[in-house]
Amino acid sequence: MTNPEYKTITLGLIQSTCSLDPAQNLQDAIQAITEATEKGAQIVCLQELFRSRYFCQKEDAELFALAETIPGPSTEALCKLADKLKIVIIVPLFEKRTEGIYHNTAVVIDADGSIVGKYRKMHIPDDPCFYEKLYFTQGDSGFRSFPTLYGRIGVIICWDQWFPEAARLTALSGAQFLFYPTAIGFQQADAPQVSQQIAAWETVQKGHAIANGVFLAAANRVGTEDALKFWGRSFISNPFGEVLAQSGSDSPEVLIAECDLAQIEITRQNWPFLRDRRVDAYQGITQIFNDPND
Repeated sequence: MTNPEYKTITLGLIQSTCSLDPAQNLQDAIQAITEATEKGAQIVCLQELFRSRYFCQKEDAELFALAETIPGPSTEALCKLADKLKIVIIVPLFEKRTEGIYHNTAVVIDADGSIVGKYRKMHIPDDPCFYEKLYFTQGDSGFRSFPTLYGRIGVIICWDQWFPEAARLTALSGAQFLFYPTAIGFQQADAPQVSQQIAAWETVQKGHAIANGVFLAAANRVGTEDALKFWGRSFISNPFGEVLAQSGSDSPEVLIAECDLAQIEITRQNWPFLRDRRVDAYQGITQIFNDPND
């Protein structure tokens, strides 16, 4: 459970390239997590689907073999590591829930090595080179946060990061930190617009931090995998939207930033967005579209 004695928490993000060998990717992740801990990290987040290259670029049923159960090999190894290092680890996995039902899932492991919860990606994209609807069933556990030794954590995965409703509901569940494990990049045809895409990606997430008065951390992968070049630029921002630390766009990196939890209360006192919400007037948000002609 969250220890109220911790006033400043150090976050670590692992920005990585991935090989074709899941076992090697796991070992690389363990090494990077250990490095983050040596730099002071207390909560460490891996990138989306960290155990493999981003396989959703094509539709191939044989790739379901990459999935694993929870608990399973990755969580077993990383639960032991979390207990050994006394850190919290966010582990994004391709989950086999049962025969025929698979999820894009993030597991939250507490500093005693126990699994305190998991989040299953709610918004599933279906675009060229992002054919996720073949592989992933939509999440059914809602937007939640999880108590850990170092604070209450909310996890929202990649495509979810564009939806303000996801961030708001996770924050309303008590999250102090919003983590976004991500695999976002571009095809060569989109290269002329990539700077605009990156700016939009960063801006919308900073907006979630500001609108909800929380710390936000986005962990992206880096490197070229088949048709996609992943743009990295993992970052951590405070509740005012100020970037505390950001990685580059070309290389693996262990990103570290200290977060003063008092900033959450200070920001919410001065920008009381949660206080001034008109929940009595938001019924229309549950509709796909409010067409005046219907």
